[in-house]
Amino acid sequence: MTDQLRVLSIFGTRPEAVKMAPVVKALAAENSIESRICVTAQHREMLDQVLGLFSIHADIDLNLMRPNQSLAKLTASILTHLEPVLKDEKPHWVLVQGDTTTVMATALAAFYQGIRVGHVEAGLRTGDKRQPFPEEINRHIASVIADLHFAPTERSRNNLLAEGVEEWRIKVTGNTVIDALHQISETPMPEEVTRWLFEWGISTGGRRLILVTAHRRENFGEPIEHICAALKQLSERYNGKISIAYPVHLNPNIQNPVRRLLGNVPGIYLLPPLEYISLVHLQKQAAVVLTDSGGIQEEAPAFGKPTLVLREKTERPEGVTAGVLRLVGTDPGRIVAETARLLDDAVAYNEMAHASNPFGDGHASERIVKALLDYQER
Repeated sequence: MTDQLRVLSIFGTRPEAVKMAPVVKALAAENSIESRICVTAQHREMLDQVLGLFSIHADIDLNLMRPNQSLAKLTASILTHLEPVLKDEKPHWVLVQGDTTTVMATALAAFYQGIRVGHVEAGLRTGDKRQPFPEEINRHIASVIADLHFAPTERSRNNLLAEGVEEWRIKVTGNTVIDALHQISETPMPEEVTRWLFEWGISTGGRRLILVTAHRRENFGEPIEHICAALKQLSERYNGKISIAYPVHLNPNIQNPVRRLLGNVPGIYLLPPLEYISLVHLQKQAAVVLTDSGGIQEEAPAFGKPTLVLREKTERPEGVTAGVLRLVGTDPGRIVAETARLLDDAVAYNEMAHASNPFGDGHASERIVKALLDYQER
């Protein structure tokens, strides 16, 4: 059909794929839209896990991941490889999600070709251009370029308004990660997770699970060593009462110090990067989540899990205000104290576990598709 709205969704990492999966499915279900998918494969292995889980087939795969690739080289590679794709596909809209290098470079490439950009999860801000790095600047650049901004919350909307974005270009949709969680959380627990929970003493009721994810660039070096020191202290303090599970990112800046500092610590289980479905089920079984991830700050509270953020600032302050998140940074003493408070104080635990999750109702993807169909330039 020549009168179909042509939409090209472009993403490159696992978090992007998770949050775009329900959008892609909603686009495919709309007869008046021709939906196409391009992946940069900024993160190859972890991206492929999610594509398989959600049965998503990429029409175009740029396969740009290279070992220890600098941000400059990745940005240049995305720009140069996307140019012929955009010229050939000629979409009416390019959709991007979040704040990765893929998002920033894709928005710029689309702008160069005169193609409208829709930004999913728009308007997140910390107010510090170096925290998180480089994501804070990536999303600023995407916001300057975007023609439609799909803000997950009213706070995100207000951030965009304060930066001069026209009100009619902003649609508050909720966060698509809640849509994805609704689709995945009802699936059976993978056998590997069932086995781990038994081996770690969780399913027998003897121990409580602490789930950790820490991999962000600003935590490379001394911060990740501090995080490891805190985990070791927690394992020693609650010996036999907790098990700490840490899926370790493939980046050697994380792998090397974590393996060196925690590889032989009793009660700490270092795992390879997990398929998304396994990570979701571990979140559901955890007592407490410690993370520097953006997406998990939204996912874990959806399961009622108190979440301590291993960063000094977050672009999701709604979670802090609502009481489902607490910023603890990377100081070992503070990490240990805040985790211990949750483990030892039932009242403090329940205050976080039962707080209202501000991140969405599971219908964000439908609102995004409707906004694209209803769009009229003013």
